[in-house]
Amino acid sequence: MIDKRSPSPAAAIADTRDGATVMIGGFGEAGSPIELIHALIDQGARDLTVISNNTGSGRVGLAALIAAGRVARMICSYPRSANSMVFPELFRAGKIALELVPQGTLAERIRAGGAGIPAFYTPTAVGTVLGKGKETRAFNGRDYILEHALHADLALVRADRADIHGNLTYAKTARNFGPIMCMAADRAVVQAREVLPPGALDPEGVVTPGVFVDRVVHVPEPAQESRLVKEGAVYP
Repeated sequence: MIDKRSPSPAAAIADTRDGATVMIGGFGEAGSPIELIHALIDQGARDLTVISNNTGSGRVGLAALIAAGRVARMICSYPRSANSMVFPELFRAGKIALELVPQGTLAERIRAGGAGIPAFYTPTAVGTVLGKGKETRAFNGRDYILEHALHADLALVRADRADIHGNLTYAKTARNFGPIMCMAADRAVVQAREVLPPGALDPEGVVTPGVFVDRVVHVPEPAQESRLVKEGAVYP
């Protein structure tokens, strides 16, 4: 079996290319891989398409990546939430593009990407501006629109525990988009609070099998986004 440990967040994402599509886990603060995002800022990749639930808070994490001018396009459900000050300003100025996706549809588009399903029909957004221009079909007298799967070059995910082969468990709601993003990306990089030897994880409790994970970074004390925002932290 392959030892998937990487010595640092910087080493784990060093080969990210300009123009890449990057999935970033997290539901607001829960599960946000702050250290990996900051490493991506330091690495310097530009013109990124980022797929995430929201656009970050304050001026750290995903918000800092956007503020650094590295993101050309966001695909998300909540572009403006509590403490989101960076994205709204750039969007109003026409400096970043947005594809707004209902949250359930976003999750299913990512899941479909990992499952090899190219597209699916959903009633969500029928008759709204989000459904405009999309293929529509009626099933049993109800209209549905066609949504296409989402894939990424890279997924950045935060887990609670990992073994050296990349098997993962998560801390409660910090699980959120992590498992499906690992499946839908060509390369999944995961930061974990604990990195354990083979056999230390109960196989019945593994949520993401190591086959979907490429690199694991040990981050024993992950940053808390809300604390950084409260302190007025700015990265870099």
